[in-house]
Amino acid sequence: MSERFHHPFHLRGKTVLVTGASSGIGRAVAVECARAGARLILNGRDQERLKATLAMLEGEGHFSVEADLTNPTQLAWLVEQAGELDGVVHAAGIPGVTPVRLLRVSFVQKVLDSNLMAPLMLTTGLLNKKALRNGASIVFLSSIAAHTGTVGVGAYSASKAALEGMIRCLALEIAPRAMRANALAPGLVDTPLVNQDRAWLEDKAKMYPLGLGRPEDVAYAAIYLLADVSRKVTGTQLHLDGGIPWT
Repeated sequence: MSERFHHPFHLRGKTVLVTGASSGIGRAVAVECARAGARLILNGRDQERLKATLAMLEGEGHFSVEADLTNPTQLAWLVEQAGELDGVVHAAGIPGVTPVRLLRVSFVQKVLDSNLMAPLMLTTGLLNKKALRNGASIVFLSSIAAHTGTVGVGAYSASKAALEGMIRCLALEIAPRAMRANALAPGLVDTPLVNQDRAWLEDKAKMYPLGLGRPEDVAYAAIYLLADVSRKVTGTQLHLDGGIPWT
């Protein structure tokens, strides 16, 4: 047996659902969770990219469910297919970059539907179906943008701030079953979503004393929150901001 399974930071015997697993942070979370011993259920909207992620996973028993979580019918289908879970990582979401003065209701609603309503209603569905085992850990992808002011991301920041507010309430509600809810709040992460303009990305990197984040940085933090070693951590946010000043 691999030595990593003897380390306390493992996910052996756990089944974990990862949304947004077709690329970027979600894909990294899935790959690293599988390496830590978990059985993975992958969710995304692109079947071919989900297949690519599936092919990267170590171990056996993994499968994927294609579903758009902003569609109630497809979300319900995912809940039905997931089975019993020990962990969920809500990595799906959209950026939503528009100055506040140019915001439109339709745009704000789209950002809220993807970043707030989808993970919230998926969690609700899993709880109602009793799909989460006692001791399960729910991890939400927030952002340091929920705590800092950045020009042009008002709707996105609002969606993540609302998500964090909800998590504190959820953590209390599920505590009687030894279940936990936490958020990861990374700064800028070098993913295909943001790295197409390398000059822009390199300029932003100068703001981070420890440099830009990598998807794997977020994945390792997710493993900590999913593992039993963090069983007393709930209702909080783990900031992965690389030391960026908040003012």
